[in-house]
Amino acid sequence: MINIMKGTKDLLPQESYKWDKIEREIKEVTRLFNIRKIATPTFEHTELFLRGVGDTTDIVNKEMYTFLDKGGRSVTLKPEGTAGVVRSFIENSLSQLPQPLKMYYETSVFRYERPQAGRLREHHQFGVEIYGADTPHQDVEVMLIAKTLFDRLGIKGLELRINSIGCPTCRKDYNEALKAYFASRESELCQTCRERLIKNPLRILDCKEEKCKEIAANAPSVLSYLCDPCRAHHEKVKNLLTEEEIPFEEDDKIVRGLDYYTKTVFEFVAGNIGAKSTVCGGGRYNNLVEEIGGKPCPAVGFGMGIERLVLTMETVGASFGEEPSPDLFIANIGAADEAFRLTSVMRAHGIAAECDVMGRSLKAQMKLSDKLKAKFTVVLGESEIAGGVVKVKNMKTGEEEETAIERLAEYIIQKKANV
Repeated sequence: MINIMKGTKDLLPQESYKWDKIEREIKEVTRLFNIRKIATPTFEHTELFLRGVGDTTDIVNKEMYTFLDKGGRSVTLKPEGTAGVVRSFIENSLSQLPQPLKMYYETSVFRYERPQAGRLREHHQFGVEIYGADTPHQDVEVMLIAKTLFDRLGIKGLELRINSIGCPTCRKDYNEALKAYFASRESELCQTCRERLIKNPLRILDCKEEKCKEIAANAPSVLSYLCDPCRAHHEKVKNLLTEEEIPFEEDDKIVRGLDYYTKTVFEFVAGNIGAKSTVCGGGRYNNLVEEIGGKPCPAVGFGMGIERLVLTMETVGASFGEEPSPDLFIANIGAADEAFRLTSVMRAHGIAAECDVMGRSLKAQMKLSDKLKAKFTVVLGESEIAGGVVKVKNMKTGEEEETAIERLAEYIIQKKANV
């Protein structure tokens, strides 16, 4: 037997209604905020992620699925969604569309890491990307988009944590302060963080090693090094969140795991769902379009894992709604052809209908109807066909009513409307 690969997971039919619920709410939230869908390829040139994600991140150093194709080109399965969207934004001249340009994606992402609860080597991500606006209002709207989705999904108790990691101007002084601080304890850092100390000390704040986290806890605060424009931007973000009555916590250790962030970064955090508790993470990346080869364009967005959303909803007891079930099951006694044709008629009227296609006995058909949780059931036999009338059984109440076969669709539609 060939088993599934480590770090991947099948979406099974009996679980798919949970994903359907999330996808329905995503579509409604993106409609409310006038966000349009974008889809990019599963794999890109490796250079895109080296330039966009950053060569000092764990994603690039440890987690990317990279290989040479048959033409000898280095190709990488996308480890996150933003870099591909930026590439498409530039390549397809999307800057010509009305700004701010609001886009969302639902995509698979691939990271070679130790599988944990809610974190897989292939997982599915919903993300929002907004290009063209460099205002605190746009930052807060992005957070509102995520919060609106959480509210509609019934996910309560998430904490919003925000920070500002400044711009290249103020980041220079902050990096020097970090170098000075971590240099005094260099021998205690993990090997990866010793390399980061030279290349990008900010990344040390994102290290998952316990000793490095302990050392980083007392590192200088980025908020003390913000330039005046970045400080004003951050204060306005906080004021707008307060005005919108969105509770938040300022956390100066949030830097996110990608090098492209500038100014605002944020996370929505939940507890009790495994080793990682971040449900959604995002922020502003004003320099990324230019770094990948486009004209300067501010941008802000977020990403969240669908698997983690499902796990969070299960943990907090949020409702996924009822599992889908047929409106009508048409059983038959020696009338398989007629039942099959009537089932097709029902479906043409928008009624979710099922019938037996395996030659079961009537008793077995009724058991199948129960397992499928059909709302109504009829039995079609010679007498029903001759008389043009069937008895419709309400499977919830046990009540039965007669109706003409030619009016069966109308009957079911009316009953559904009254439920």
